[in-house]
Amino acid sequence: MQIIDSIVAEAALFRQIRRDIHAHPELCFEEHRTSDKIAQQLQDWGIEVHRGLGRTGVVGVIQGRQSGTRSIGLRADIDALPVTEKNTFDHASRHPGRMHACGHDGHTAMLLAAARHLSRERDFPGRVVCIFQPAEEGGGGAREMLRDGLFERFPVDAVFAMHNWPGIEAGKFAVNTGPVMASSNEFRIVVRGKGSHAAMPHLGLDPVPVACQIVLALQSVVSRNKNPLEAGVVSVTMVHGGEATNVIPDSVELQGTVRTFSTALLDMIEANMQRIATHTAQAFGLSCDFEFSRNYPPTVNHAGPTEFARRVLLELVGEQGVLSFEPSMGAEDFSYMLQQCPGSYVIIGNGAGDHRMPGHGAGPCTLHNASYDFNDEILPLGASFWVHLVRRWLAQEPGA
Repeated sequence: MQIIDSIVAEAALFRQIRRDIHAHPELCFEEHRTSDKIAQQLQDWGIEVHRGLGRTGVVGVIQGRQSGTRSIGLRADIDALPVTEKNTFDHASRHPGRMHACGHDGHTAMLLAAARHLSRERDFPGRVVCIFQPAEEGGGGAREMLRDGLFERFPVDAVFAMHNWPGIEAGKFAVNTGPVMASSNEFRIVVRGKGSHAAMPHLGLDPVPVACQIVLALQSVVSRNKNPLEAGVVSVTMVHGGEATNVIPDSVELQGTVRTFSTALLDMIEANMQRIATHTAQAFGLSCDFEFSRNYPPTVNHAGPTEFARRVLLELVGEQGVLSFEPSMGAEDFSYMLQQCPGSYVIIGNGAGDHRMPGHGAGPCTLHNASYDFNDEILPLGASFWVHLVRRWLAQEPGA
């Protein structure tokens, strides 16, 4: 199994598409130009196009020439981040405050390259559903596409996604069965006291030291309530209180995030956080408000599709090119699709950053960094994996 020659021959086209998308980034549910470009390309290649799922999502359906009942879904995210790009090369963002700092431009280009090849050859039975999903970066675009009937309208036997990963050598992949990305959750705690002059604290109820006690006590949930063999993170990332150095404020607000790989652990952390916050405030004669928002669930790869993808990868890049992926406490809304359909989330190496052109920013080429850029050299490899995966998956006997 090799990188497909015709995809390599057209690499310049998909590099140009990728860089055009990079230069015109759009945020969650604002991906109108990006969606238009995707839809136009698919239509030009004779692919059946559906729009409007998840507001700005695009679905391309490719039917093979051979009869078959199996189907497969391939997902690419298309949105950008609210980051001002530091790079100054020609394809840098034209829009301050918006940047493709996570490689969704590259994910889109790889899936487009695969779709073009598959639509031209159609040398497979069954059907391919190409899912171009908006609003992965906090908007829950996968959830919204599902609410709009994605898998009811376009049922698939399995769904796959691929994400680039800086630090993993270009030319290599990584994949694991089980949890690969954590759940993403947010909390807000408002400690309410009574303001007073800072020189006369006995006349008020100072929320500042109580908020500090809560911040420290919350870490005991991870260190003393959680099983040490389970992964969990509680991070207080914002503390707001007071407006003057000589005034004790009425309240202090704490905000932050919680990450886990299991719902049971998340239930325990939330319950203990609320108990600690409430009782600590009460112990000092104060009160508090506690809010906990559950955002993305954990991304958990299914065993069958994951091992199937691993076998395809082994044939494509060999044993040295397929790594085990250490689960990340980052989050990914492909998790919603995996809750409804078997599938797998695969990692493709983006390299160490030396692929970047002159004019790149001073920072590292890491995800969500203002100096990041996707590695165009891996476009043919990623697209070839999609094509080989499709052919192998659809060639299976029904029910396999």
